[in-house]
Amino acid sequence: MSEAPLNVLVVVGSLHARSVTRTVAQHLTAALTQSGATVDVFDLSAEPLPLLNTDTAFAAPYYAPLRERVVRADVLVLGTPDYHGSISGAMKNFLDHFWHEFAGKLFASIVASHEKGLTVHDQLRTVARQCNAWTLPYGVSFVEKEDVRDGQVTSEALRSRLEIFARDVRVYGALLAAQRRGDLAGSDPCFLARLRPDAAR
Repeated sequence: MSEAPLNVLVVVGSLHARSVTRTVAQHLTAALTQSGATVDVFDLSAEPLPLLNTDTAFAAPYYAPLRERVVRADVLVLGTPDYHGSISGAMKNFLDHFWHEFAGKLFASIVASHEKGLTVHDQLRTVARQCNAWTLPYGVSFVEKEDVRDGQVTSEALRSRLEIFARDVRVYGALLAAQRRGDLAGSDPCFLARLRPDAAR
């Protein structure tokens, strides 16, 4: 396993001021940081992202700094509320801004949902697949007032799941990041070969 530090980008896709998604993301951020990962939090309520317009977005002042954060990340932890069985509009807009930048990286999902959030996790896996990214084989869902109250994770069951989740993000994220770096620097045929500096697209 590579000894390079693991870079995790946590994206909070809720704009709600008292978001339970944000509370769980903060709990997870603390656990990942304590384990030695470098964590960057992109909270879409604190850093609003304009709706994607492909005619103008990639030259807009906000895009290049955000792209650097995405490129630097080895893992993307995506946190969203369940809105009508789907991801939030804010999260979808974030994901729409990138493509090649996600390739070969690990996606991990956390979902605030009263209905298990299964379709939401599946939609995030679909985005990952379309962008040639990997996903954990599971996600973590949680319920307001049952698992999270007053800005704190209160459920022991959720705490336990998040401990496992943080461990798996760290371990599998590091494995995939090491392989991704090797594939980009190497010459073997692989799906990341088209992203090598000398590859023609």
